[in-house]
Amino acid sequence: LVTTYASLLTGHAQRLDSEATARTRRAVRSDERGPFAYLDTASSRAGVAHLSERLAGGSVGILGLGGTGSHVLDLVAKTPVEAIHLYDHDFFLQHNAFRAPGAASVDDLTARRSKVDHFAQIYSRLHRGVFPHRVRLDTSNLHLLDRSDFLFICVDDAATRRLAAVYLESGGRSFIDVGLGLQLSGTGVFGLARVTLSTPGARRPEHRCAQKALDVADPYRTNVQVADLNALNAALAVIRWKRLRGFYAGGRGEGLSVYSIESNDIVNEDRRP
Repeated sequence: LVTTYASLLTGHAQRLDSEATARTRRAVRSDERGPFAYLDTASSRAGVAHLSERLAGGSVGILGLGGTGSHVLDLVAKTPVEAIHLYDHDFFLQHNAFRAPGAASVDDLTARRSKVDHFAQIYSRLHRGVFPHRVRLDTSNLHLLDRSDFLFICVDDAATRRLAAVYLESGGRSFIDVGLGLQLSGTGVFGLARVTLSTPGARRPEHRCAQKALDVADPYRTNVQVADLNALNAALAVIRWKRLRGFYAGGRGEGLSVYSIESNDIVNEDRRP
């Protein structure tokens, strides 16, 4: 009824001004109790608001924001989780700008902010529950991970990855571990993008030997720009998390998913207790 009435009025107004419209698309602020700074009109527009509610509440942590982790944040910040905890110790530098979503300004780079502060400042414009923790993870501060109900492990350091995974498993927590294994050949960059899901009912051993130090020629460690693979790795990880939460239909119950650049294939392996 409201839209019909608005259409009747708009028709008369447009006789005087062809650009007149009742749909001003003004930004609508969100309820102060909600996670967003303004209303999520995308979910209602797509008819998936009831599914988005399955992602609401709880807290998500992201360990490592150098590349893939920043893209994970970009996607998770658009969900109604209650809190997003960011863990990283490095500064946001020029090479990071070419891996991260969005476009950092020269002022952003000269400010020499930590990655967690840089991204918290940006994504707090959208999500009210972004909390930065500038730490280098070790045995003395593992307890900081307790603030996250679910964790995305996005670091390329094998020791840190294992440390976090073992700690989370000992506490009966679920997490997703992502990783890029890239090498450079005469024909171009080749390698794999991996997503590993670990839950109390189905643990996997990959983290105990995952991502051992690669050859010094590994382009990921020499800052060859791979923003597209960072984004893909992050998207696959967040999709897997959303399936776990019931936003997406279940499909296969894979615990390991590996994308091959050369063949453009994704190979899945079923979860097992």
